[in-house]
Amino acid sequence: MALIVHKYGGTSMGSVERIRNVAQRVAKWHRAGHRLVVVPSAMSGETNRLIGLARELQAQPDPRELDMIASTGEQVSVGLLAIALKAIGVDAVSYAGWQVPIRTDDAFTKARIASIDDARVRADLEAGRVVIVTGFQGVDPAGHITTLGRGGSDTSAVAVAAAMGAEECLIYTDVDGVYTTDPRIVPEARRLARITFEEMLEMASLGSKVLQIRSVEFAGKYKVRTRVLSSLTPPDIPLAEEMASGTLITFEEAQTMEQAVISGIAFARDEAKITVMNVPDRPGVAYQILGPVAEANVDVDMIIQNQSVNGMTDFSFTVSRAEYQKALDVLGGSVRPKLGAGDIVGDPKIAKVSVVGIGMRSHVGIASRMFRTLSEEGINIQMISTSEIKISVVIEDKYLELAVRALHKAFDLEQPVG
Repeated sequence: MALIVHKYGGTSMGSVERIRNVAQRVAKWHRAGHRLVVVPSAMSGETNRLIGLARELQAQPDPRELDMIASTGEQVSVGLLAIALKAIGVDAVSYAGWQVPIRTDDAFTKARIASIDDARVRADLEAGRVVIVTGFQGVDPAGHITTLGRGGSDTSAVAVAAAMGAEECLIYTDVDGVYTTDPRIVPEARRLARITFEEMLEMASLGSKVLQIRSVEFAGKYKVRTRVLSSLTPPDIPLAEEMASGTLITFEEAQTMEQAVISGIAFARDEAKITVMNVPDRPGVAYQILGPVAEANVDVDMIIQNQSVNGMTDFSFTVSRAEYQKALDVLGGSVRPKLGAGDIVGDPKIAKVSVVGIGMRSHVGIASRMFRTLSEEGINIQMISTSEIKISVVIEDKYLELAVRALHKAFDLEQPVG
């Protein structure tokens, strides 16, 4: 039978009872003859608790030590799940990332997977065992434990599936698939039966929390068939019914998708904008500003450089709100004096809203409809960014939910695709 990778999120692993449910679901697949590798997250809230303890001792703990601490949450999960499986008669074995090993670079708290040695895992699978591997972590060339950053268990699961040539990677979470937008904001939001990797990549990069962006990148690069589905359904649900549920992330553009110009509305609340005023408009100025920011391991999103006036310009970009102060410190400490720039102006209360859909390739007027809708709601657009299949705008964060609801209605996303 097929090699399948299961990934379970923190909510799915959030209590002993839920771990028992996960074990029953895994056992069902195993008894049906499938070879299974399971990648669980830490129990819900555990990583935050561990990092909180570290920050009670020091405001900015050493990243290596943070990884040492944060990685223990997943070790607890894999051990508990292995015990739960053995308790119901399923032979299982658990491994930490360094035991596999899952090799990464040495960027602590944001490490990237370099390679996976699957020999040990394959030997256990051949022996009939369920193999449980910690998500979110690996080991660097010097033997130090590393973590992959928030949502890293998704990335671990897809990477394992890619390395082992798994038939499918099933991402079990507390929602039953990918929706046109967050149902907590728009109750009429509709679950998508399928979505392309391109669209899912845009949705993840633009703020959708269903899948972590690096996991989608892995899935797209290595063509890993991926499905998002709920772990809160009864664990004894028939396999055929379970496989037909959720949202399939696929490479094929279904014919019905041609009618859906927009597939979803994505948003991000945790954005901040920084503007460096009166920057000399000369070659290399963008690098002089953003180079030191990148060296500080701060990710930059949207970028705008205004028209030059008398040889001077303003340069604006967005970062995550969590890295806002770090970026300001870098700019104020070295960049501004070196450039001879003016004031550095920041706004940590912005949000990003995006419309995403492969149908944008063959339909015109999407931007004008989006801008008209926001205008009619009295929402000012501060920045605009586009790609072939998405349009993103920056707005004041207090208008975020209004914008999402208005755009969802304007593009008829509550209507079934026929």
